[in-house]
Amino acid sequence: MSDTAATAPLAGMRIVEVSSFVAVPLAGMTLGQLGAEVVRVDPIGGAADYHRWPLTEGGESIYWASLNKGKRSVAVDFRDPDAQALIADLVVEAGVLVTNVAGRDWLDFAALAARRPDLVHVQLVGRADGGTAVDYTVNAATGFPLASGPVDVAGPVNHLLPAWDVSAGLYVALAVLAAVHRRNTTGAGARIVVPLEDVALATIGNLGYLAEAQLGGAGRERIGTAVYGTFGTDVVTSDGVRFMLVALTPRHFRDLTELTGCTAAVAAVEAALGVDFRDEGTRFRHREVLSGLIRAWFREHTAAEAAAALAASSVLHERYRTFAEVAADPKVTANPMFARLDQPRIGPHLAPGLPMSVDGRHHTPRPAPANGDDTAAVLAEHLGLDAARIAELHSRGAVRVAAPTEVTGPA
Repeated sequence: MSDTAATAPLAGMRIVEVSSFVAVPLAGMTLGQLGAEVVRVDPIGGAADYHRWPLTEGGESIYWASLNKGKRSVAVDFRDPDAQALIADLVVEAGVLVTNVAGRDWLDFAALAARRPDLVHVQLVGRADGGTAVDYTVNAATGFPLASGPVDVAGPVNHLLPAWDVSAGLYVALAVLAAVHRRNTTGAGARIVVPLEDVALATIGNLGYLAEAQLGGAGRERIGTAVYGTFGTDVVTSDGVRFMLVALTPRHFRDLTELTGCTAAVAAVEAALGVDFRDEGTRFRHREVLSGLIRAWFREHTAAEAAAALAASSVLHERYRTFAEVAADPKVTANPMFARLDQPRIGPHLAPGLPMSVDGRHHTPRPAPANGDDTAAVLAEHLGLDAARIAELHSRGAVRVAAPTEVTGPA
């Protein structure tokens, strides 16, 4: 363990993760980046996400490697009773389990807590009633796809970001920290269940969307790139570059009209309509006419000219970028959150650590393991299995040891 890892906020905490896909792997990685030792246990050959896109030309999952940085990998046959017992032993020894696996008796809270009463057991499920769900099915039920997209689109528009998985993963990490804090003060364990669907429902409720509907508000309409309740619009420059503009305050809007030379025209519209554009709701209601006035200036100026003018103003703005452009941007290449990572099987690239600094330092990302890379070391270190026992388990397929000839353990 590096000096930085030894002094990280969660140094000394051990977590067993039995998971797949986004939410729980993100939770485990986040806790690991804060200093916890995270042991991910998978079936031999990898779980359902081990070869998920995007892939390298050689078929290795960039996705999997990116969400499992810094973890240790144990690979076992989930159908083998001895392997199931080993997983249970690891959980009991660590004292913290994060999982999205259901229907496995050997991961059941009651059975594990009978062996370790202060166990922290955090499980992500699809729905609170036990039903299955994934981010994209949950999203369909939130209302967002029918309120997203251009105004002239009739069908749903799904976003690319697995927002509910990401939110749920951070809730899972928060749940672990809250439960461990309580354990440290009271000695009590915890069984915490986080339904993915409830994460989405809580979020749209916390943002006021559900209350708005319950109180008789008008249904949310499609507004394209506009920003609900205030003024925001996209513009295109003479050389085809697109920017997003947001004017939240009267000053923002005043600077935008001055920059685009349409202050007099906007004042004439105000007078004709008998409205006051210092009010953001009024700017939203009349967004189409205001956007038309503002876009005219951008059509006559290049992206460089627009960027310089916007930078000299208070207007909130950003140029639309592709993923490739973001990867080459100084926001990535010169950002201390990113560091060069020589990821086996994937290749060297800039990878992010935590999106925060701790005591003025950023976490340095560590490579993700391959399936079973750490099986032998974890079983020896944490369960005290000797080399002969580990080799026997490997030889009959109960576990996968990456390099069985190098297995070492207690004498």
